Amino acid sequence: MPLAPPRLAAPGALLTDLYQLTMLQGYVERDMRDTAVFEFFARRLPARRNFYLAAGLEQALDYLETLRFEQAELDWLSGLGLFRPAFLDYLAGLRFTGEVQAMAEGTPFFADEPILRVVAPLPEAQLVESRLINLLHFQTLIASKAARVALAAPGKRLVDFGLRRAHGAEAGLLAARAGYLAGFHATATVLAGAQFGIPLAGTMAHSFVLAHAGETEAFEHFARSLPESVVLLIDTYDTEAAARKVVELAPRLAAAGIRVQGVRLDSGDLGAHARRVRAILDGGGLNGTTVFASGNLDEYSIRKLVGEGAPIDGFGVGTRLDTSSDAPALDCAYKLQEYAGQPRRKRSEGKATWPGRKQVWRRYDAAGHCCGDSLMLEGEAGEGEALIRPVMRDGRRLAPSPSLDAVREYTRRQLDTLPPALRGLEPAPGYPVTVSEALRALAATADRLVGRG
Repeated sequence: MPLAPPRLAAPGALLTDLYQLTMLQGYVERDMRDTAVFEFFARRLPARRNFYLAAGLEQALDYLETLRFEQAELDWLSGLGLFRPAFLDYLAGLRFTGEVQAMAEGTPFFADEPILRVVAPLPEAQLVESRLINLLHFQTLIASKAARVALAAPGKRLVDFGLRRAHGAEAGLLAARAGYLAGFHATATVLAGAQFGIPLAGTMAHSFVLAHAGETEAFEHFARSLPESVVLLIDTYDTEAAARKVVELAPRLAAAGIRVQGVRLDSGDLGAHARRVRAILDGGGLNGTTVFASGNLDEYSIRKLVGEGAPIDGFGVGTRLDTSSDAPALDCAYKLQEYAGQPRRKRSEGKATWPGRKQVWRRYDAAGHCCGDSLMLEGEAGEGEALIRPVMRDGRRLAPSPSLDAVREYTRRQLDTLPPALRGLEPAPGYPVTVSEALRALAATADRLVGRG
């Protein structure tokens, strides 16, 4: 039997904000344990985004199913002097027992549309806020960026190169997952291959070439060491001269049954180099050898290269993907929308929320493109497709999670439903999201309830 894939150690229950625990102690001591409803949503889209792509649900459900405080964590909390013994005893038995409704991973969504709802006793629903935001925010951010890259490079091979610039180990791992979900084909992050089954891809570093007496020696050494995957980095010294060395070496390798599958460019004017290298390879009979490019790429530089007809077959994208450098954060929130059967909403300037349990209905035109959403109360009859569905009850999944490949295929189909203007990189006219009259009326009711308090 194959070995189980290695996993990063799961962060414990202490991976939260202090105020979650201080609020919990107040809730528990006042016996405030009625049902609470929280929803996660983004308030607005950044200036350079036409849509978001929901991601991170799988890890969110993992977290909720396994939530518990270990004795060592409780002992440490006790030593802070902030928490009373009765509250620590409560934490010792705390498990998530609630419900979750959510959009499927890979679903495009827009401002104010919840992608996840938690329905649980107030202390449970409150405690999980920080970690859920942490998980949903990051993968949604990276998947949304990766989708833009994929849309800018149809038919091109895309590889995640971002681990070394990611903000920590978990970020690098989950960025590889989010990128693959959104349309990337492979990752260089080995643990992502082991843990998620993502195809792996990699070539060589400049240090491998520099460690040898010359490029030809380095190329031949690498090819004979890894004959099934020969992709050679050719820009360490002189890119075109290295391409000619590849052509000269290829017959000797072919005699040993080794084919040069590709070359990689990592610096300079990638389009110009690609044209010259392609001509050198073709002139030497290496028509089937691909040209792969990397080096501080993003969706804009890739679109430019593709638009100019640069003969590049694939791209490695690293820093600007794994950090979502042009829009490094979502303006997102996880807010209380109902407690003890009564609607709740925040009314702060610029941060007002819609109360209650909500559903998003999506309409499609004759071409199969989404043409408008309706934000409505749960139970209202809407037109089109209801996007928020039950995924967890009594703290357990309702069904096995789909495979990552199935999520990737679902995402591809979802991106195909976006109107052409939203699939582009330029700002598009705002996608229409209407708010139902019943939801507006509930907001007015919530405001009156607060006014009486």
